[in-house]
Amino acid sequence: MEKDMNVSEIIDIQAFTKTLGQWYRKNGRDLPWRHTTDPYCIWISEIMLQQTQVETVKGYYERFIRAFPDTKSLAGAMEDEVFKQWEGLGYYRRAKHLIEAAKTVEYEMGGRFPDSFDGLLGLKGVGMYTASAVASIAYGIKKGVIDGNTLRIISRVYNRQDNIALDKTKKNYQEIMDTMIADTNPSEFNQAMMDLGATICTPRNAKCGECPVRKFCLAFKHHTVGILPVNVKARSKTEHYYITAVLKYKDKYMMIKNKDGLLENLYGLVQYEAESPAAFEDQFYDTYHTSVRLLEYAKEVKHVFTHKVWHMNAYFGRIDEALQNSDCLYTKEELLTLPISTAHQKVLKLFLE
Repeated sequence: MEKDMNVSEIIDIQAFTKTLGQWYRKNGRDLPWRHTTDPYCIWISEIMLQQTQVETVKGYYERFIRAFPDTKSLAGAMEDEVFKQWEGLGYYRRAKHLIEAAKTVEYEMGGRFPDSFDGLLGLKGVGMYTASAVASIAYGIKKGVIDGNTLRIISRVYNRQDNIALDKTKKNYQEIMDTMIADTNPSEFNQAMMDLGATICTPRNAKCGECPVRKFCLAFKHHTVGILPVNVKARSKTEHYYITAVLKYKDKYMMIKNKDGLLENLYGLVQYEAESPAAFEDQFYDTYHTSVRLLEYAKEVKHVFTHKVWHMNAYFGRIDEALQNSDCLYTKEELLTLPISTAHQKVLKLFLE
């Protein structure tokens, strides 16, 4: 069974970026901060967009810019005035950082907004993503943005099962983004990638039929879009991270009766502390001597016990051939009669309802 992308498969980056750019020019979202190249305004929008949805930010952004049109007005404002404009956006530390950064620009930089990637990183509350976004959009600096959208797109386009929760994966994907952006308009490319991830290449139910770059997408080619990207967060002593799968063979579902331990005598789904879908498939084969293929990712499901927390990355998959022990296969109706652990009931509902 094929696990990873064929290393001989390559992406025509120039054709990809050209096609993406053409799509963006026709279909890009009309957002108020896209009508300016003022680095201050772009910076404000990017800070607001952290942990807040685009539709919510639109109104706040326009009101905030009217109240504080530049770093001078923001640096001289009372905190309460700024917080009032921020009211309802939450995460008020962001607003406090805006004030501190504005004061840095005004009182330490002579009112001149940083015009380099490293200079932007020096502002309070500005990380790699925000610095990349402002640098590319305001100044045309060729720095790719790395966020949930671009991590997901890169993972799918290159059909990679690297765990995007890991810093080493983000660093590697940053290099890929910087390579892709090298020969194109950086502002257009980054914003096109953001829009593609937000409207087409979504976490669930990706609209592959509408995707302008699907002909370049190796996950689309290999039918792995549903399980990418891999996002399994790091383990700790009290936190356990699993890939938990609803597995189906013909019209029946696989359930395992726990003989001992935390959920003794209760039935549960197959789950492993695996780093990727491919690792799960390998471990299943080693245990049951039967091939399985994970087809669709739902989301992470959290369940709290007294002394531990399970983080279950829920997948749906199909068993390729009959199991040696068919006693662990049940129809949908039979599942209703089984004493199933509450944790795994949460996962089952994602796919059965």
